[in-house]
Amino acid sequence: MFKKFILSAVITVSLFSGVAAFAAVGEMQGQLQAAAEQGAGFAAAQDPRLAISTIIRTALSVIGMVFLVLTIYAGALWMTAGGNEEQITKAKNIIKASVIGLIIIFSAYSITYFVTWMAMGGRNNTVPVGTSPGAGQPFTP
Repeated sequence: MFKKFILSAVITVSLFSGVAAFAAVGEMQGQLQAAAEQGAGFAAAQDPRLAISTIIRTALSVIGMVFLVLTIYAGALWMTAGGNEEQITKAKNIIKASVIGLIIIFSAYSITYFVTWMAMGGRNNTVPVGTSPGAGQPFTP
């Protein structure tokens, strides 16, 4: 008896929730249509290649800052070593690793810039704001 009650309750709830879902679909379609007519208020569409290159350049900039902090840390470690050879060696190793990392980051940044330029057809594009000293000016390789 109890099993029949549970089964009938589940079936009833399922049926009514389906009816409610169909009613909600009509309301959602109306709201979506109104939003489509009004627009989302976003700016003009941006080329996905530019968005990806901006993300890559931002990530490379953050990594470059990490290496800069490491270099400053190693310099402070060396200055406060007080003749302790172990600490000086540690600082030198950190500086060497930081310089190698910076070279890799600058290389990756240059490659990303070049690939972005080529992906855009090698035409005279405008450099995105905040990416170089000549930001907002036409890019001429």
